[in-house]
Amino acid sequence: MGFLKEFKAFALKGNVMDMAVGVIIGGAFGKIVTSLVNDVIMPPIGLVVGGVDFSDLKAVLKPEVLNEAGEVVTAAVTWNYGAFIQQVVDFTILALCVFMMIKIMNKLAKKKEEEAPAPAPAPEPEPTKEEVLLAEIRDLLKEKK
Repeated sequence: MGFLKEFKAFALKGNVMDMAVGVIIGGAFGKIVTSLVNDVIMPPIGLVVGGVDFSDLKAVLKPEVLNEAGEVVTAAVTWNYGAFIQQVVDFTILALCVFMMIKIMNKLAKKKEEEAPAPAPAPEPEPTKEEVLLAEIRDLLKEKK
């Protein structure tokens, strides 16, 4: 029973719940960025480089082996560098989007701090009886000189 109570306390902490929400939103955000890269950015780049789809770029290390009927006996071994290029582009755009989002959030947080009124200065505390007596003694000594 102690284990279940510990786990429940851990799972329901605010930080764990915030992290779960972040992971879910991050997954959805990743899908948006992937669509942006695949459907918006890569087609014009592919057009510029001659209609090449980066995910199709590969080097054949060992060609496929066919039997007499033309059926594949052994699949080809390929080096899929185009898929790697695609993932690098995805990562770069995702990192750029996250950077811009954090930069905007920091700017908004800073603006909010600047807009908040400064706290009023604390009033001077009343002098104690000792301080009043010392001030009077000081003034009397100044008068004697």
